[in-house]
Amino acid sequence: MIIKSADFVKSATRPAHYPEAELPEVAFAGRSNVGKSSLINVLVNRKALVRTSSTPGRTQLINFFSINGTFHLVDLPGYGFAQVPLAVKKEWGPMVRTYLESRTSLKAVVILFDIRRVPREEDLQLLDWLEEFEIPTIPVITKADKIGRGQRDRQIKPILEATGLPLDAFTLFSATTREGRDEVWQRLEAALEEDASGAGSDDFPATGEDFA
Repeated sequence: MIIKSADFVKSATRPAHYPEAELPEVAFAGRSNVGKSSLINVLVNRKALVRTSSTPGRTQLINFFSINGTFHLVDLPGYGFAQVPLAVKKEWGPMVRTYLESRTSLKAVVILFDIRRVPREEDLQLLDWLEEFEIPTIPVITKADKIGRGQRDRQIKPILEATGLPLDAFTLFSATTREGRDEVWQRLEAALEEDASGAGSDDFPATGEDFA
């Protein structure tokens, strides 16, 4: 994917504040501190399109970004951080479920799992919602560089068991080494392909580097 432009559009908490559903969207979801912001920044070759926070769970808004003016990447609020106030935790479920259920332009959701952590209740709840609403799902295991290659199978096994998904459903990703970046883009492009059919070939090339 050649990134010609990547721009913040707006933040929202409910449908009335979403951008018009004129462009296809791919959303990103995962536990706080799973590396979601880093993944998005690596994908679009920007250092801080999505700002990472030293306090996990701080961002509790749905953030929309325009990529090449042809589709949106949507950063859903993180979940599961213990120090987030209870009232904020309770808002996460209805906010995200409403987005998933109502957003007609949503083409896929990238759901992130930390290679060092076993999926918990919120992760599995999100998977259930994606299945309920029949939303194509792109599972990514992040922070692959934190585990030696010889230990990966042992770390990944509990994730497979908890989610019930096969190994080939997942992409291993590292923001440090950029491992998995091209594979994630391939899966994103496949999800967007139907809507990209009317775009020029330069908008959705199979691979490529950022012009910046």
